[in-house]
Amino acid sequence: MKNTNRDAGRVPYKRYKRILAIVIDSIGVGGAPDANKYNSAGADTLGHMASWFVREQGRPLALPNMTRLGLGLVRPGEPFTGIDAVANPAGAYGRMQVTSFGNDSLDGHWEMMCLPARFHVDYFPQGFPDSLLDKIREFSGRGILCNKPYSGTEVLRDYGEQQLATGDLIVYTSGDSVLQIAAHEDVIPLDELYRICEYARKLIDGPEITMGRVIARPYVGDSADTFVRTANRHDYGLVPTGPTAVDFLQQAGFDTIAVGKTYDLLCGHGFDRSYHNQSNSDGMDHVDEVMAQDWCGLCFTNLVDFDSVYGHRRDPLGDGLALEDFDRRLGRVMEAMHGDDLVLVTADHGNDPTYKGTDHTRELVPLLAWSPSMAATGTDLGLRSTCSDLGVTILDNFNVAGNGEGASFLEQLA
Repeated sequence: MKNTNRDAGRVPYKRYKRILAIVIDSIGVGGAPDANKYNSAGADTLGHMASWFVREQGRPLALPNMTRLGLGLVRPGEPFTGIDAVANPAGAYGRMQVTSFGNDSLDGHWEMMCLPARFHVDYFPQGFPDSLLDKIREFSGRGILCNKPYSGTEVLRDYGEQQLATGDLIVYTSGDSVLQIAAHEDVIPLDELYRICEYARKLIDGPEITMGRVIARPYVGDSADTFVRTANRHDYGLVPTGPTAVDFLQQAGFDTIAVGKTYDLLCGHGFDRSYHNQSNSDGMDHVDEVMAQDWCGLCFTNLVDFDSVYGHRRDPLGDGLALEDFDRRLGRVMEAMHGDDLVLVTADHGNDPTYKGTDHTRELVPLLAWSPSMAATGTDLGLRSTCSDLGVTILDNFNVAGNGEGASFLEQLA
């Protein structure tokens, strides 16, 4: 436990010594009031996935731990098929609205940490301009393939063999503000790919072009039928435009730990240490490791497989099975938690695996909170008007002043 600037012997928190915030990336719960603006009318990641399982698999999603915490109650009057609305949930439950202008992981995570991205970023649905690509060509000494919005798996099927033969870069985008560069690990070593992506990041930091992320997408395989993306993905996000809740906590002397791409999305700002995830399962292994340690502060975790492996590929079966596996791992974490630990489970946006296209969907996101010290009577946190409510609640617990974003629900966690 760090707390270097705290009074000796003083308990530096109100209720919880350790807060574990887990982002189940892209598991939205529908109902965003601005869904039409984002071409997401009717999208409902968890709702449609739950219905799909009952209809196509003949059984409901098995999510006993999140159900016990109140998952089936997060949207009153609109239950999820097969997910029980338990009478006396063990946790606090609700929904949050993403208010950031973008609909990407960067927007959701910044907002959770009290820095809503209320500025416009650039999108390139027709492909990137030559003025940008020519600079990447000159810096890398390599040609460029594709330059279109594309599914990450389909782009390897359509351009991977050509990239393997020529050594060119596969550059593509999506419906989000993102520039993605795919390259075979045997053709372009990881260090070189990362160096190219770092340079591309500098080109889109404004003022002419401002984009949310550059993503390095390395892959392996020897043919279109065998190409697979590896776990060596790396995200290069826009530098936060101001301090986040993570910064405020670190400055106040608390431990700040990143598991997964939370580190990349905040450009490492405010974190004392981080763990890179190879998969959701690997990420939960890291969570188990962290929760076995003695610290005081925040562990901010992202599990991205729901989004990158299943959501974008429109795979409701894989998405649902991954969610079931997470629920099992969450149960293990809950069994090991101390009375002054708190776990928060939420998401950053939607990615409905039954929806049209391959892009993120604008949705409300779930909010679950639990501690072994909470009374097992359940608390309805309602619809939170911004995801910043999560970050300011964490700050409130540690008696740390924020930037005025969000409204704390700490007192409701009885």
